[in-house]
Amino acid sequence: MTMPQDWSACRLNDAAEITMGQSPDSKYYSDEEIGLPFLQGCAEFQARFPLPKLYCSNSKKIAKRGAILFSVRAPVGRQNIAERDYVIGRGLAAIQGKQVAQPYLEHFLTWEAPKFSAASQGSTFEAINSSELASWPVIYPTDCAEQSKIAEVLSTVDMAIAQTEALIAKQQRIKTGLMQDLLTRGIDEAGQLRSEATHAFKDSPLGRIPVEWDLARLGDVADVNRGKFTHRPRDDARFYGGSHPFIQTGDVAANVGRIVDDFSQTLSTMGTRVSNEFPKGTIAITIAANIADTAILGRPMYFPDSVVGAVAKAPNSIRFIEMTVRRHKPALEQLAPKSAQSNINLETLRPLVIALPKPAEQERIATAYEAVDERQISNEQSLRKLHHLKTALMQDLLTGKVRVTPLLQYAKEAASA
Repeated sequence: MTMPQDWSACRLNDAAEITMGQSPDSKYYSDEEIGLPFLQGCAEFQARFPLPKLYCSNSKKIAKRGAILFSVRAPVGRQNIAERDYVIGRGLAAIQGKQVAQPYLEHFLTWEAPKFSAASQGSTFEAINSSELASWPVIYPTDCAEQSKIAEVLSTVDMAIAQTEALIAKQQRIKTGLMQDLLTRGIDEAGQLRSEATHAFKDSPLGRIPVEWDLARLGDVADVNRGKFTHRPRDDARFYGGSHPFIQTGDVAANVGRIVDDFSQTLSTMGTRVSNEFPKGTIAITIAANIADTAILGRPMYFPDSVVGAVAKAPNSIRFIEMTVRRHKPALEQLAPKSAQSNINLETLRPLVIALPKPAEQERIATAYEAVDERQISNEQSLRKLHHLKTALMQDLLTGKVRVTPLLQYAKEAASA
């Protein structure tokens, strides 16, 4: 790798002090808060700081406060920061910068994480040993001020990422609570959530519901049909690779509650002859593996037999029906046979009893939910942009390809946009 003339390269054990963890005898650690918190590996890692569950009274190997906690076993390269002293087991190393500033080193090792992972693969037990870690090459600007500025730029973006993630988590909690309210209390004609203090409710097999609501079976408000793929063997290449989207359970699980346009497989014309296509707006419901995950098709797609399609009957709201099925996920999971291949079928879904408002209220409920969801989607898009920004900045700044001074203000402005 070429680097600027005013940069240097060295081994990690020259750039930093490395302490390899060593597991104490189990008699010295427990969940009682005696001694120092103990980390065997990265299982207790969080976004930045670990959340220990055990404590150790026999301190053999210590990660001092401020050290980089570095996972040397699968997943190799994952990091946290020690916000206090820790006893570390053999799954971790503690890294403390000496020749290279600690903030710069933290970002450099984060950038190198994919390389650490790749270097550790291929063995029976994915890991990196002390000599490999010690000899890992580090490049850095010799000017300590430039190291600090690089770290400041990247930390600015990290802060924006953390703030956006916190906002998304808060929005998710709000959305979950709102969905519960909307599907049990509804929205009256004045646009207000009902309450039993101001509106009439009645008992039902699903609990208390507004008196205006009815009960219905899913099969009464939607055409519910299972996907199919009847060809055997399923790995025959002639049936795949065409232009026809063939959605899988994983595609639905990755887009729960959302419009799904992406797909992980396609069918050839021959493949479409042994499957069945569902129209745009179909509610996709998984019935195997991740039971009762739901998403709404943004385009026509073909389904395998592990996905059911529910096409809402007019004038019912597609979004309302999707929300209702999603709300019943825990109950549907309980109805699945307790076996290695847990699944449900049409005989479970079609008779599913749901609480049903009039179509106009279904639309009010759908609109209220989607307004909150759109704000979350916007923040998720912002988060992806921040991650892309950080990746680009790391590639430029940690190689010396772009010098840091003119980018400091740019990073601050982009992160606050």
